[in-house]
Amino acid sequence: MNRTILAPLAAAAALFGAGTAHASLPVGAKAPAFVTKGAKRGKVMAFDLKQALRRGPVVLYFYPKAFTQGCTLEAHAFAEASDDFAKAGATVVGMSADDLPTLQKFSTEACRDKFAVAVATPGIIKDYDVALKREGAPAGMTDRTSYVIARDGRITLVHSELDYRDHVKLTLEAVNKLKK
Repeated sequence: MNRTILAPLAAAAALFGAGTAHASLPVGAKAPAFVTKGAKRGKVMAFDLKQALRRGPVVLYFYPKAFTQGCTLEAHAFAEASDDFAKAGATVVGMSADDLPTLQKFSTEACRDKFAVAVATPGIIKDYDVALKREGAPAGMTDRTSYVIARDGRITLVHSELDYRDHVKLTLEAVNKLKK
């Protein structure tokens, strides 16, 4: 293969390959409050973290880009576990820097109408320290980081890993611990 073909392949591998990232918000920190627009079942909605916490813990999971393989598989996994999260009293919200029309479609197709996805604005990305810091990554994309936030607004779990496979399992375990 020549270099013009290898360079984009290397950039894609760096962007979406497995690897550990580090979120700066530690367990025990107060989660930054925010309000943003999102979608559930294809319908536009507002998401207010403070209001969601009044109902119970919140699983806030950041993902790089809607309709990419890992992000779609992660959304399917959260959708399949949505009844388990509901039994534990938790709200699940996916967050990315995608635009609202993309999130409307993603909420129906990938999230299977089970949970909301919302716009991670530049301010939210900065406050949660989830900017994707990979060589070749487009500006504004988020890393794959999941936070479990207790009703008191404190972070009880941080899992930052580009491999999507453990995010659902670990966040559900953390939510179930809060229930006890």
